Formats: sequence, C-alpha cells, structure tokens
Amino acid sequence: MSGFKPEHFINRELSWLEFNQRVLDEALDPANPLLERLKFFTIVSSNLDEFFEVRVAGLKQKMESGQGERSVDGLTARETFQAIVSRVRRMVADQYDCWREDLKPALAKHNIRIQEMDDLMAADLGWLEEYYLTKIRPVLTPLAIDPAHPFPQLLNKSLNLMVRLEMAPRDGQGHPLKHLAVVQCPAILPRLIQLPRDDSRRDYVFLSHLIGRFIADLFPGTTILGCWPFRVTRNSELYIDEEDSGNLLKAVETELHNRRKGDAVRLEIGHQCPEKIREALLKTFRLTEDDLYLIDGPLNPTRLLMLYQGDHSPELRDPPFFAPVARALRGREDLFAAIRERDVLLHHPYEHFNSVVEFLERAARDKDVFTVKVTLYRTGGDPRIIGALMNAVNNGKQVTAVVELRARFDEANNIEWTRQLEENGVHVVYGLVGLKIHAKVALVVRSEGGQIRRYVHVATGNYNPTTARFYTDLGLLTCNPEFGEDATNLFNLLTGVCQFQGMKKLIVAPFDLHARLLRLIEREIGHAQKGLPAKIVARMNSLVEPTLIHALYRASQAGVKIELIVRGICCLRPGLKGVSDNITVRSIVDRFLEHSRIYFFENACQPEVFAGSADWMPRNLFRRIEVVFPIEDGNLRERVISEILAVTLADNVKARFLRTDGTYRPTESRNGEKKRRSQTDFMALATDEEPRSTVKTGAKYPRVKLLPRPGVAAPARRSRMQKV
Repeated sequence: MSGFKPEHFINRELSWLEFNQRVLDEALDPANPLLERLKFFTIVSSNLDEFFEVRVAGLKQKMESGQGERSVDGLTARETFQAIVSRVRRMVADQYDCWREDLKPALAKHNIRIQEMDDLMAADLGWLEEYYLTKIRPVLTPLAIDPAHPFPQLLNKSLNLMVRLEMAPRDGQGHPLKHLAVVQCPAILPRLIQLPRDDSRRDYVFLSHLIGRFIADLFPGTTILGCWPFRVTRNSELYIDEEDSGNLLKAVETELHNRRKGDAVRLEIGHQCPEKIREALLKTFRLTEDDLYLIDGPLNPTRLLMLYQGDHSPELRDPPFFAPVARALRGREDLFAAIRERDVLLHHPYEHFNSVVEFLERAARDKDVFTVKVTLYRTGGDPRIIGALMNAVNNGKQVTAVVELRARFDEANNIEWTRQLEENGVHVVYGLVGLKIHAKVALVVRSEGGQIRRYVHVATGNYNPTTARFYTDLGLLTCNPEFGEDATNLFNLLTGVCQFQGMKKLIVAPFDLHARLLRLIEREIGHAQKGLPAKIVARMNSLVEPTLIHALYRASQAGVKIELIVRGICCLRPGLKGVSDNITVRSIVDRFLEHSRIYFFENACQPEVFAGSADWMPRNLFRRIEVVFPIEDGNLRERVISEILAVTLADNVKARFLRTDGTYRPTESRNGEKKRRSQTDFMALATDEEPRSTVKTGAKYPRVKLLPRPGVAAPARRSRMQKV
C-alpha cells in the first residue's frame, strides 16, 4: 500500500456530492422534458436527506467522540464536515435558483402553477377556507413552548411551523406577552393542495402556506407576529447489537421507532425567519450555524413529485418505453426448456423483468419442482414475487426466503413481507450475524426424468419488479450444474451452521471476492509487463476500497488500459501523471438509474467477464454477502463485451468524465461525431424484432450471431472491447 499519498484519492463524501450535482445537472438541462427535470430536482433533495441522515450523522458522531483519524484522502472528520457544508450550501443555492427561476415559471407556462395565497381570487380563497376547516384544522395540534410546555419531540423530516405571537396579560395590565408555539403538520396531509378547475389548468398551493393563512384560528385571542416553516433531519442509522439480540426482527422494529427520534443533524427553515428564532431552534436541537440551511422555496421538494405523478402532460415527459421479453424467451411457453437449451442473459429494464417473475411463478405451480430458495433485499410494493413464494408453499414445495431486514429505509417494508411469508408457511431466515445479505440469487430444484436438475437465477439487481422498470441490471438464468451446486452451498451457508468451503463458479464476499479481484488485476499487470494485451473495464455504482484503488494505480503504471464506469462515488483520482495516466472514469446519469456491476478483464485476448451484486466498497467486500458470477457462455460474454459495455463506453451525450480535481466534465464532441446516448440505444436495440447493426440514433454496434449452445465456453479470441 506504500507509494500512494492522500492527494491521490478523492474524499468519499465530496465524491458523493459531485454525483448529486450530476443529478441536479439533469434538472438544469433544458434538453430534458420539463417533468423529467422536475423528477431529477426532487431526487436531489431525497438524496441529500439520506446523505445527512446517514453519512453526515456518522461524521458528527466521530467529531463528538474526538476521533482524529484521517480518511484515505487525508481529511479528518471535522475537515470533511466543513468541506461538506461549503459544498452543500452551493448545491442548495443552485437547486432553489433552478426552482424559482426555471422550473416553476416553465411549469406555469404549461398550466401547472404553484399559486401564492395573496394572488388568489376570492372564489379560490373561499374554497381553501372550507378545505382548511374540514380537512386540515381537525388534525392540527398547536403546541405552546413555555416552562409548562417543553419543546415537542418532532419527527424526522416532518413539516412544522414555528409561530411567534403575543397576548395581553390576563389582568389587562402591562405590555403584551410574547410567546412561541409549534404547529406540526401530520404526514397524512398532502403538501400540495390542488385547486378545483373546470379546464386543463393544474393549480396548487403549499400546505404550509394554507395553514399560515389561517394560523390565527389556532390561537384565538392572540396577535400573530410571524409564522415560519422548518424541518429537522435526524440520525437515521440503525444501531443493533446482533450478538446480544435474541430476535433480530423485533430488534429492527425497535430501532425503526428510534430512528424517528434520533439526534438532529440538520435544520432547514424558511429564509425569512428572524435570526432570534433561528438561534432558538438551533439551541433546542443542539445544532450550530453550520447545520442551518435557509430555504427560499419549498422546504421538502420531494413532495413536488406529486406534480409528476399521473398520466397528464405526455408532451412534458420522456417518450414511453415498453420493454419487450428477451429474444431468447420470446414465444417460449416452457421457460425451463428454454434455459436447458442455453443460458439466458437478461438486460433490464430494456428486457422485461416479467421473465424473472415468471421463473418463480412457474416454479410455484410446476408439479415437478421440489424446492424454491431466494434472497430478498428490496422487494418493493409489487406482490408478485412474494405471492409466488406463498403459492409455492400452497402447492407443496419447500420454500426458503433469506430476507435482509436491514436494507436501509426498506426495513419496515421487509418486516411486513417477512410476517406474511412466515404466516403462509415460507421458511424465513435472516442470514448471518454481522453480515448483510445483499446477494441476488434464486434456486429452483426440479425433478426431470428421474434426475434432479437445478435452475439458478443470479443478478446484479433486486427481486423488485417496480425498481426493475427504472434500474439498469443484468440477470442470468442457467441450469449449469456447477452453478446449481454453488447456489445450493450458498443457501446452506446462509441458513445452516457451516464454514465457507469455496465455490466452483460463484465468487462470494466477504470470503473470496476481494482477493479474487486483486488477483485478476495483478494478472493484467503481468500481461502488460510481458507486452501482451491487457485491459480492464469495470462498471459499478461506487469505487471506494483503497487496496483495489492501489491495485488499479499499479496496473495503470504497468501500462494496463483501464476504463471505469462509476455512477456514484469514486475515490480514485484519474489522470495523475505517473500514477493513473491510463485510467479514465466516466459516470452516466440518465432516464434509468445505472445499477449493474460488470467487470471485464482482457486476459491476453482470452477475455473474462463477471457480473454481480457487489460494488468495490469496504461494506460490499467485507461486511456483506455478495455474489459475483462469470459470464461463460461465449455468445453471452460477447454480447456483454460488444454490446452492453461498448454502447455504454460510446455514450457522448450523458457521460460525464471525472477530472483529476474531482469534478466532472461533459464528453467533448468532435466535428461530425454522431450523438450517442447509451440508454436510448439500448431501448432501440431491445425493441428491434430482429438483430440490426444500426440503432435508431444512427450509431453502429456489432451484433452477435447466436451459435448452438456450447457445452463449454466459446473458443477464446481477441475481444472487440479493444476496438472501442
């Protein structure tokens, strides 16, 4: 690990903020449809919420404990926090400028208007007053703040109003007495109230503005001096001692309740709030000026997503995309027969996730299936996966679900599904103590001709039909006996009491993935040193783990060409002379969330390709059960190389390149160069009924002719990846 200095690394938190800036850039980009820009605008806020709830909360704990340890980039927790404050303030300012000066006026031009109370006509005010009296006032509770009424315990990210008022003394003598009070806005109330209209106009007012209009109604006999919205963000990390917890399910439920009342880490308040009120709130929440954000606009922009929802205004949205069934499965009624003929690679969301749902549903009703096992991390609100497992039990199958209860911010949802599964006879387990289960694996055991055959689905994404429509992921359906044996051993490891004994095909963290990746990188270094073709292409969500970054630096110094496609955090600093000259890093933020993890190693013209659930982060490599699988079928491997990776690397519309200073720049267009947008190209490739060499953008990519299913991997040959 010697030879590399702190300045060779980018701070993890600041890198994440640059990712969120790229999300904001999509909101700022006038080339995107207006409602899609609004969607990205709201995602910026939801991302920042989670960042403060988890990452900033962790930094503040380190600061409070007096830890002086420096991160790999050389910054202490306090130095990182100060850099975050500066960067977030700039980001928030740009975000709200975007709202006030761009998005809000543009929406109004298309008859989607956020109205100010003072601008409304008498008829609208009358309707709103009736709405307030019947729908809002009954659920509001004014809370005085005085020696007899301590400051209320406000829930995480809840909307509240701070009210300053005065009241005459009871004896009528002396000066009016000034008081403070809080009005909490229950989460059940919509944050945008839509006004009734007989035409195509969609007019709204903010809930906080409506309550503020009638706030005096809650404090009769007083004079209202001011009313300001505010919102507190709290530490939302779960703290569970698994060793001492007799029941992990109950422990997680308990911590979920505590999450709502964790220590405050950020205060957002309307920008017109007087300084004395701000100081009082900061003191109440034990925060400092560094934790205060004055907001000139909606306090919780995520609620603006209401404007996006529904089927209105198609001209303001991306063109609809209806994913087809994967070509290998089209017209195939017997899914198991199709898998027996050849491995099937699924590329979501460009190929429909229904194939995975059908895999489990067919297993549930197939009389020859004995056993179904699956890992569940984020299942979402779609009931089909859970329903298939429960139907399998009803049909006499043995069904096991390994559920990760601690999937961040999906804990409550997973607890609900867990109870339903258990009540319907599914054997539910929570995996291994101290390790999150992040692997994406399903195993179906079937009797065929007196023999047992095992069918396996392994993937980069969750068993979640909802997010599968918006996340880019890969999945592999196979009945390769070695995959089946590995999947069996994996589930035995997760449900039983045994030691990891190694796998034939699958690579499993935290047991052997990190070491295997290092060996693969070292192999490329050896090839380069011998003058043989050496190249690495790695696509992932985040790159943080220091020893892997060191290995990539050494590979670059040895002459290995390295192309990294990292959507989010990247602590590697490319373009450093003598360190990372041969490394490029790009990020793509577009219509779909880039989520697949794919690793390509040139291996002296005998390329190897892997995909799986693991990013190159310490948590994935050392604190989670992750599964990475090889793409061994020659046809599928070539498809990943020549189509999936090649199209991604050719993107010159949405790709942003990481600079040495940690910022990102758009792709530099060349004269006469055709615009290539990878996600648009993937949609075109998926919807063409027959393989074509020209996609709708005019960009040309090689397509691979399907060969008879090989018994072993296809003969090695030079990869087209070297031509990209």
